Amino acid sequence: MRIANITIDCAADAGALAGFYADLLDRQVDEGASPYFATVGRGAGEVPVLMFIQVPDRTPGKNSVHLDLHDEDVAGAVQRAIARGAKHVGDFDEYGAVWTTLADPEGNLFDIGRPTN
Repeated sequence: MRIANITIDCAADAGALAGFYADLLDRQVDEGASPYFATVGRGAGEVPVLMFIQVPDRTPGKNSVHLDLHDEDVAGAVQRAIARGAKHVGDFDEYGAVWTTLADPEGNLFDIGRPTN
């Protein structure tokens, strides 16, 4: 068994949200993206594929799935995300790890931390 996709429900525009993550991760939005469905990485054979689907009614509250992104330059990566439309939620130092939680343009939470080798 392997992870095939990481799926993110979108309230507004799946293609626009895919563009946010593609830009943040220096990847490309796959051909055929629309406000209703988009992927990042499928066309290039990258793993995992990020899949964005517009849904009529998102479940309120904390997202059940979020991305944990790693970067050696956490502060720089956080600033890059904010410059692209993310909002800073908080900084954390727990369980032997340090990370920043942000919200993407639709309010989905994601984390940027340093790899723990």
